Amino acid sequence: MAISTPMLVTFCVYIFGMILIGFMAWRSTKNFDDYILGGRSLGPFVTALSAGASDMSGWLLMGLPGAVFLSGISESWIAIGLTLGAWINWKLVAGRLRVHTEYNNNALTLPDYFTGRFEDKSRLLRIISALVILLFFTIYCASGIVAGARLFESTFGMSYETALWAGAAATIVYTFIGGFLAVSWTDTVQASLMIFALILTPVMVIVSVGGFGDSLEVIRQKSIENIDILKGLNFVAIISLMGWGLGYFGQPHILARFMAADSHHSIVHARRISMTWMILCLAGAVAVGFFGIAWFTNNPALAGAVNHNAERVFIELAQLLFNPWIAGILLSAILAAVMSTLSCQLLVCSSAITEDLYKVFLRKGAAGQRELVWVGRLMVLAVALVAIALAANPENRVLGLVSYAWAGFGAAFGPVVLFSVMWSRMTRNGALAGMLIGAVTVIVWKQFGWLDLYEIIPGFLFASVGIVIFSLLGRAPSPAMRQRFAEADAHYRSAPPSRLQTPG
Repeated sequence: MAISTPMLVTFCVYIFGMILIGFMAWRSTKNFDDYILGGRSLGPFVTALSAGASDMSGWLLMGLPGAVFLSGISESWIAIGLTLGAWINWKLVAGRLRVHTEYNNNALTLPDYFTGRFEDKSRLLRIISALVILLFFTIYCASGIVAGARLFESTFGMSYETALWAGAAATIVYTFIGGFLAVSWTDTVQASLMIFALILTPVMVIVSVGGFGDSLEVIRQKSIENIDILKGLNFVAIISLMGWGLGYFGQPHILARFMAADSHHSIVHARRISMTWMILCLAGAVAVGFFGIAWFTNNPALAGAVNHNAERVFIELAQLLFNPWIAGILLSAILAAVMSTLSCQLLVCSSAITEDLYKVFLRKGAAGQRELVWVGRLMVLAVALVAIALAANPENRVLGLVSYAWAGFGAAFGPVVLFSVMWSRMTRNGALAGMLIGAVTVIVWKQFGWLDLYEIIPGFLFASVGIVIFSLLGRAPSPAMRQRFAEADAHYRSAPPSRLQTPG
C-alpha cells in the first residue's frame, strides 16, 4: 500500500503540534506538583475536555463503531451506561474529591489521598493502591500502543514493528517533557479533533446514502434486527453493558483531572461541557457504525476491508468519502484518542512510582522538587518501554484486557473513592477491605464467568458492602479525621466567591 502524502503530512503536522505544546508546558513546570497535577490550575474548559479525552481511547473511533456495524443499534447500551456513569461521577465525586485531596496533605495521587484521608500509618493503602495502578495501567498503556500501531500500520503500510514506535514516540516525548500540563493542553486539542470527526463523518455518510430516511430503510432491508435495541439481549446482558458506567468512580487518570481543577466551583461548568462533548462523541461513534451499514450495503464492492475487520469502518469511510487532506485530519482523531488516553496513563503510572514509592520509601521525604520532576520523567520513559515490550507481539491479547483493567479499577478504587468523599464514618480498615474485596472479586469472577455478568458489578457491590461492614466493626475514625472531613465537606458546600461578596 502506497503512503498517502496528504495524510502523512497531516499526521506529521499534528504530531509536531503536540510536541510543541509539550515544550510550552515545560516552561510552566517549576516543581513536582506542576508536573503531576499542573499546580491545580486547570479551568473548567480544559478540565472538561481533558477528562473526556483521557477517558475515550481508540475504542471510541474503532471498537464502538465496529461493534455497532456488526450487530446493529443494540450495541449502544454500553454508550448509555457510560454516559450515566460519567454524569454521576461528575455530580457526586468530582467536586468533593477536588476539596478532600486538598484538605488531606494536598494529595497529588490517589494512594497519597487514601493515606492522608484514613491516617494510614502502616502505609498498606499506599502500597497496595500504587501496585494496583502499576499493574493495570501498564497493560492499559500496552493496549493503547497496539491501537496506535495498528492505525499507522493500516494507514501507511508500515511494518508492525515500525508502526509500534511511530505510534508511541510522540506521546512519550510530550508526556516526558511537559508532564500534566502538556497532557491536559494536548487533551483539549485532541478532544476538539475527536468531536469534529465524529460529527462530520456520520453526516457525510447519511448524505451519501440519500438522507436519513433512505439510510434507515437500507439498514432495515438488510436486517430488521439492526434497528432492534434489544436484539439478542436479556436482562443480565443489558445490566452488564450498562455496568461499564460503574468504572468511572475508580479510574485514576480521570479522577486526576478532578483533583487538578483550579476550584471545586469550576467543576459545575466543567461537567456541563464534558457531558455535552461525551454525548455528542458517543452518539457520533454509534452513528458511524450504524449508518456505515447502509453505505457499505449500497457499495458492496468497497466493503472488503470492513467485512474482514469491522473496527476499520471509521477509517474506511474517512478515506472513501473525503479528499486525502480531510481524511488525514479525520484519521488524526483516532491518533488523538489513542495519544490522549496513553499519555495520562503513563503520567499516572509515573506519579505512583515517584510520589508513592520513590519519595516515601527510597528517599523518605528527602528528595528535592527538581529531583522528583526528573524521576517522574524517567518513570514515564520506563513504563512506556515496558508497555512497548508487552505490545511488541500483536497476537498478545492485550486489547482484550482493557475491559478487565476497567473492571479492576472500578471495583478496587470506585467504592473506596465514593464512600471516602460521602461518608465520614469510613475507616482505614473499611478502605482496605473494599480495595481488596473489589480486586479479588473481579479476578475470581472473571475466571468463572458466573451468570455471564460483567465482573465489575459484583466487584463494586461486594466492595461497597465490605467498606460498610469493616468500618462499622472497627474503631471509629479519630476526631482529627472527622474534623478534616467536616471542614472539607463545609468547604465543598460553600457558595462561589462571587455570591459571598457584598455590595460596596
